[in-house]
Amino acid sequence: MIGRRIFYVSLVVLFIVSFHNLAAQETPLKTPEETLSVTKHSIQIDGKTLNYTATAGTILLKEDNGKPLASFFFIAYTKDDVKDKSRRPLLFSFNGGPGTASVWLHLGALGPRRVLYDDEGFALQPPYRLVDNEYSVLDVTDIVFIDPVATGYSRMVPGEDPHKYHGVMEDIESVGEFIRLYVTRNKRWESPKFVIGESYGTTRASGLAGHLRDRHLMYLNGVMLISTTSLGVETGEDLGDALIIPHYAATAWYHKKLPPDLQSKKLRDVLDEVEKFALGEYTLALVKGNRLSADEKREIVRKLSRYTGLSADYIEKSNLRIDRDRFRKELLRDENRTVGRLDSRYKGIDKDSVGERYEYDPAMVDWEGAFPATFNHYIRTELKYETDLSYEVWGNVRPWKRDRYVSVGEMLRRAMTENKYLKVFIAEGYYDAACDYFTAQYVFSHLDLNGELKDRITFGYYESGHMMYIRKASLAKLKNDLAEFMQSALPE
Repeated sequence: MIGRRIFYVSLVVLFIVSFHNLAAQETPLKTPEETLSVTKHSIQIDGKTLNYTATAGTILLKEDNGKPLASFFFIAYTKDDVKDKSRRPLLFSFNGGPGTASVWLHLGALGPRRVLYDDEGFALQPPYRLVDNEYSVLDVTDIVFIDPVATGYSRMVPGEDPHKYHGVMEDIESVGEFIRLYVTRNKRWESPKFVIGESYGTTRASGLAGHLRDRHLMYLNGVMLISTTSLGVETGEDLGDALIIPHYAATAWYHKKLPPDLQSKKLRDVLDEVEKFALGEYTLALVKGNRLSADEKREIVRKLSRYTGLSADYIEKSNLRIDRDRFRKELLRDENRTVGRLDSRYKGIDKDSVGERYEYDPAMVDWEGAFPATFNHYIRTELKYETDLSYEVWGNVRPWKRDRYVSVGEMLRRAMTENKYLKVFIAEGYYDAACDYFTAQYVFSHLDLNGELKDRITFGYYESGHMMYIRKASLAKLKNDLAEFMQSALPE
């Protein structure tokens, strides 16, 4: 009797479970709707009041048959009372990673509100807060901040592959489609158009210059690269070891680890000397390998020690090749401190001072507190955008598909060749080891070997790191450099 009851109960349970599973399969996944929150604001820039509209919301990317694929989140700032939008520039901004939201450039440099840091760019005690950004570029251009899929509030539509756009060209194509949609819906095809990207965002921006032209016949006026990647230009191990030396010298200079005669000089004067050494006798010494004579090796060791702040013994045991991670651990080892990767002005503290690798990047952890906190407050209280989604500052974009046949540097070169008015600006911080300034110089000197494009390529240098705008003086210089560059790229 008991066995029969158990049998019938089991049948009932099986039926209920099967019914719920069937119902779940038949219930269509809900496609997210496009949402917008529009608010009005004003700001003082250069002593003048600027009234602007902020629009926070989403745009759906769709197939040609109308099937939704992805929801892109964006925040746009547009100047009010513009009578002729064809004369008002439009700037599309994003960060890198790949896999990070646009929050850094947004609340650090370009937008009308910025995170408050001390003047040298170090975080204040929490809770953090925003202030008006008197160095915003909103006085010279409208700005659209884009969060690629899986970052910010951007998501694939339920049921679609969450990593559909996570690859070099897939990412470029999806962001390019968002730009096309935004330009079309907002009637901005006649506006001068610019893109700006930071870190991996420079890979995206360079590729977009070619993709927008090839796919949508959209010609850009300018491309701005903040802390650029190598854009697919190979340097090799020996040259890579040589190109990083000026960054080591800048870091050692900042932490007062250079000999007195160098320490008393201005940073730029020190770097002039070190750059000549790095691309001259040091590169030649590395190329010689074990054919280097004892006297030559001794002289290289002496100069490397002089320029990097590391001991001659350490350099000799490293075979004249200074690993980047080891440098960050070694320079301040006697103080039980490390230096940052993204900004070597920052100091970190490891649990011991005997290892070869540092435990964390003190620059990154300094930034990760203030920016997400202030954004999450700002989006709801000032921009009035409501959602229960988590704002993914760091999105899950792995695996990231890299195509060895795709060179975004070549895409940029071709775009500049085919559009004779396209200009490029590169901003580099001396204390950035992730995307060091001397490698950036090498990249652009080798993208255009015949020198036909170099008059349309401009560099800006800053005594700061990867996010050079964290430091107030560098932020002011960056604003001026960007404004001048954009003006130079506009029609007469």
